[in-house]
Formats: sequence, C-alpha cells, structure tokens
Amino acid sequence: MDERTMRAYLDRLGIASPERADLDTLRLLHQRHLFTVPFENIYTRIGTPVELDEDVYVDKIVNKRRGGGCYELNGAFRALLESLGYRTTMLGAAPFKPDGVPMFALDHLVLRVDLDHPYLVDVGFGQGYVFPIQMDTDEGQQDPAGTFRVTKAEYGDVDVWFDGKPKYRVEEHPRRWVDFMPSWEWHQDAPESFWNTMDLCSLATPKGRVTLHGNRFLETEDGETTERILHDDELLEVYRTVFGIDLEQTPANQRRTS
Repeated sequence: MDERTMRAYLDRLGIASPERADLDTLRLLHQRHLFTVPFENIYTRIGTPVELDEDVYVDKIVNKRRGGGCYELNGAFRALLESLGYRTTMLGAAPFKPDGVPMFALDHLVLRVDLDHPYLVDVGFGQGYVFPIQMDTDEGQQDPAGTFRVTKAEYGDVDVWFDGKPKYRVEEHPRRWVDFMPSWEWHQDAPESFWNTMDLCSLATPKGRVTLHGNRFLETEDGETTERILHDDELLEVYRTVFGIDLEQTPANQRRTS
C-alpha cells in the first residue's frame, strides 16, 4: 500500500498517522475499523463481483468508502497494518454451526499479528471482539462485546469462545490468497450461501451494533434490541447516515432494474 492510500485509509478511520506499531495502536485501529467500515454485501447482491485483489478491495473500502465481507475487510486491514510496520499472517477459520460443528476451514479469514504475544485480529465478522485477543492463553479475556477465550483444538488449531459458546475454529498454519478464492467465489455465486440470501449491512457501535437485514433495521444498545421496518426512502437514508453509504436505489430496486 502506498503512503497516499495509507493516509486516506487512516483518514477514513479518523486516526492520525500512528507513531509506533504497538499494541495500543493496534487496539485503536481495530476498534475504529469496526466502528467505521461496515460488514456488508451490497456488491454481491446487485451482481457486482469483487476479486480478491488488494488493489480492488482497498479501492472499494478506501476510495469508494464501502464495506465488504471478511476476505475484503481483513484483507484491506492487513494491507494497512503491513504498511504501518506490523507483521501479519492470514489464517483460515471455520465458524461453528448451531449444532456445535465447525464449518469448512476457509469459510472465514482472520489475521494473526505478532507483537510481544500473538494476537488474533478480525474486523470482518458481523459480530466479534472490539479489540484484538491474545492467542497464547486460555484465560478469559474481557472485551466490550463480552468474554472471549482461546483454547486448543484438534490438529494444532484453536477455538475462539464467546461468552461460553464456540465462535470459530482457527487454523494455526499460514494461508495464501489462492486458498480463499474458491470459498469467496462460492459465497458470491451460490444461492444457498448466507452472503447471497439477504441484503446485509452491519456496523459495531460503542454501545452495541446497528444492522440492516433487508428492510429491517435493528439497533442493539446495552443488550437491548429494537427493530423497525423501513420504506425505500428511509432505507436509503439509513444507508447514508448510519453506514456512510450513498445509494441512488436500494439493493432490491437495483436488482429489479438490472
């Protein structure tokens, strides 16, 4: 990532150029990313494919001021961290299904950042930890979102737990972009993929989260969730004012006219 793009990225996050690539800065970058860049699937829903290419997803997030899925968000965040001097590794992860069985290993992308300890970084999971979590301890770690633990699993993998429930299983060995491409293509194309079944836009907030599921607007504050059904003009206003995304038409109307 060139310096101009790096500065534009930091500007979107509302952060001045950091002096050190340390844990305090990493925590700030992670939190601001979650509060600023939404987890959203608009491009997929209107039939605009996104390549797993750094120039493409960084341009989408920094210049077009959109969000994206885990591969895009964590991929762009990795490029930013590397440009700031952090040492990062891409890891495959498998979210747990409701029956407690993990999905396939490359369904999700997370990052490991090596400082005094290895830290797990994830700005691309609809709902997760606000700050990076330490990977080499199984003690409970308090976070604004809840309590997280990292425990050993089979074959050298680790499991991440959230408030006593398994969240996802993380591989310990490094992955390359080519490893994630079949999964990303499937999520964009397969009708049964959750990424391709409903218009989704979600953003963490200091008190909880705001989420659009289709035309349902959910606001969670201090554990309490309220829901409103929005008309098209209200939907466009929420995309603009809450998520920072300017649309001329709702994703549903764009599909109808395309």
